[in-house]
Amino acid sequence: MIYPVILSGGSGTRLWPLSRKSLPKQFLSLVSEKTLFQETLQRLRGVPDIASPVVVCNTEHRFLAAEQLRAIDINPLSLILEPISRNTAPAVAAAALAAQERDADAILLILPADHLIQDVLAFHRSIQSALKLANEGKLVTFGCKPTKPSTGFGYIEQGDAIEGMDGAFDVARFVEKPKLETAESFLASGKFFWNSGMFMFKASAYLEELQKYQLSMYEASLQAWQKGRHGDEFSRLDKEAFELCPDDSIDYAVMEQTKIAAMVTVNIGWGDIGSWDALAEVVPADAQGNVVRGDVYAPETKRSYIRAESRLVAAIGLDDMVIVETPDAVLVAHKDFSQNVKNAVEYLKRAERTEHLVHSRNYRPWGYYESVDVGERYQVKRIVVKPRAKLSLQSHEHRAEHWIVVNGSAIVTVDKMRRLVESNESVYIPVGATHRLENVGETPLCLIEVQTGSYLGEDDIIRYEDIYQRV
Repeated sequence: MIYPVILSGGSGTRLWPLSRKSLPKQFLSLVSEKTLFQETLQRLRGVPDIASPVVVCNTEHRFLAAEQLRAIDINPLSLILEPISRNTAPAVAAAALAAQERDADAILLILPADHLIQDVLAFHRSIQSALKLANEGKLVTFGCKPTKPSTGFGYIEQGDAIEGMDGAFDVARFVEKPKLETAESFLASGKFFWNSGMFMFKASAYLEELQKYQLSMYEASLQAWQKGRHGDEFSRLDKEAFELCPDDSIDYAVMEQTKIAAMVTVNIGWGDIGSWDALAEVVPADAQGNVVRGDVYAPETKRSYIRAESRLVAAIGLDDMVIVETPDAVLVAHKDFSQNVKNAVEYLKRAERTEHLVHSRNYRPWGYYESVDVGERYQVKRIVVKPRAKLSLQSHEHRAEHWIVVNGSAIVTVDKMRRLVESNESVYIPVGATHRLENVGETPLCLIEVQTGSYLGEDDIIRYEDIYQRV
């Protein structure tokens, strides 16, 4: 069986302000109505002998991943939660250990959750080619035929051809993102391919090579898995053990050192949507070459990507620009500088701001809330609770809350009182009161929450009961 391993731990800083730490790009709908994460999973349908996926993500994103899996009717073999980010090599080690528990001969297909593949049938054929090599004990990488001298991708140089297989080679070397002149020479030679970050190999072969070349990483990953907590929905890696893992990618840790690497070359319409200009290239444009999303007015504007999330954006007489509007931040950049968006994120970190961490809308397993207004000793939120969902039984030490139901019907618990609150009704929760909100209806519950108090941080919360097992 082939066990897909979906790596969903990236932060996507180059797609700020849409991508944030709490809602990274793989969980966003950027190319279609589905998210990149969902598209990665759905394009595996029709692959022979494909098992349920192993998903690896940060613990902060566990409910995002679980909800998006449910939305496309996929039940994962395992949803592995990383307590901290340690790059792809330890993540794949944890996935290999999970798959081996079910199948000692498991073949892993490693797929980043944020890539685009336009020719799905060609992708399926390439999986079958790689499977033959993986069954022979090779660590297989997928090399994509380059279409331009990109400086944003790593490259793989082909070695000797593998006998009896079209388009399969030993790996001569990996090359990190080159300068333009070097990339142009790579393209002209015909011997270099983009490093897609996709791999296929036996779980046992990967773990053996990891043990050989990165013993401390192997041992820490093994301890993190064995000491972890494995429930019906999630597998939580042990934080203390996982922190000891070196932070390294599968490329550096294993693929550049192993003697059993092979490459299957592919032409599958692959793209790593790592920047706004890269996204603009793969989304259909209008007659002026513009990609427009949302409420946009753009006369005399050409070859630009313009996205409005919450209000009108007027872009007049522009060329080769990126404009992305969100409720709390707006990006304006020339396409040539779209790779530098990460510098804005670094600025926000240094300034100890929050616009790179969370959106004004914050998703939770029960629904979402969004900030409406905030001031000295008060905050106003709009809260939407999914049908039949409920928040934790909780209390706050520093704030009181007023809830006004706008749509739907809520069951509200305040200490020993439990009552129905319907549209146009309100309830008051004093400081320190134990309380809970439940949506008892079949439609979303919408309410306005007004918080007042000396401290309004999200960490002012004590949970007593929580069906989502948060702490």
